[in-house]
Amino acid sequence: MMTRVSVAAGVAASIAVGALALSMVAPAQAAQPAQARSAAGVAAVAEPPAFTATLARSYDTFDANQAVAVDKKYFYVVDNRKITKHDKETGKPLLQFVSDPAGPMIHMDSAVVVGDKLYAAHSNYDRSPMQSSIEVFDTRTLKHIDTYSFGVYRGSLTWLDRHDGAWWAGFANYDVVPDGETEPYGGTDNTQIVKLNDDFQVVESWNIPKAILDRFKPMSNSGGSWGPDGRLWLTGHDLGEAYVMKPPSAGAELQWVATVALPSVEGQGIAWDRSDHTPELWAIKRSTSQALSFTVPFRSISDPDTPTWQVFGPGQFQQ
Repeated sequence: MMTRVSVAAGVAASIAVGALALSMVAPAQAAQPAQARSAAGVAAVAEPPAFTATLARSYDTFDANQAVAVDKKYFYVVDNRKITKHDKETGKPLLQFVSDPAGPMIHMDSAVVVGDKLYAAHSNYDRSPMQSSIEVFDTRTLKHIDTYSFGVYRGSLTWLDRHDGAWWAGFANYDVVPDGETEPYGGTDNTQIVKLNDDFQVVESWNIPKAILDRFKPMSNSGGSWGPDGRLWLTGHDLGEAYVMKPPSAGAELQWVATVALPSVEGQGIAWDRSDHTPELWAIKRSTSQALSFTVPFRSISDPDTPTWQVFGPGQFQQ
């Protein structure tokens, strides 16, 4: 049964540090205080502005443990070996895929619907060495129809999405030391965001800013979805917030644009519902096994200023 929750609209707030200008829907603009400095006098890393999403709907499920995927009529909750298809209007469960406890699918982390197929990000977490694959299902029948293996690769595949003619994915590493092991499971700082071609071959990769990785620790990046604003939204394993990112104009680190609080969310996989004129961001609450949808003030989020480049001619060289 679907449980509908009414929550007062969240007011967009700005963090009082950083030098990023924010264009708000309201007449007032975000404050632009001087950049914070550490005790040693070194300029600290500026955090971007913060916003709050508004809970639109909640659905009671029995296995919303890892993530949620969504299309025009249905949503799909993911729980390691299971995927359950629900009616979006009533919340009623309709179909369920269940893998054998012995494998080969043991830890599906998230999923995304592209066309009439559901693509699940799968790994062997927390076994070593790390292995990952993409498992493909028919959204109508939930039958498993295809697979693509990365084998032992960059980490544990935790999410997959399609954007701008390419596939995008997160390969997570962790500071957690698994039972029976003596070393961290890859190290959170080694987590990567990758862009792949149609054959799932990596063509580019980026790092996540250290300030965000520190929030993920000891776990890692669990969710990722491209928003209607043309930016990549990332989540961790535990915190109820999404990090709005964009590829940089130069360098190997994603640019942190904003942070959006997701009330009641406890990390894990997310999915933008791009099937409607009013896009919503979907997430889960593990402790109550609920699927949640949010309205998000993404139109109020502005890109930070891009650094300008300088080219010097004869007689103007810096020395």
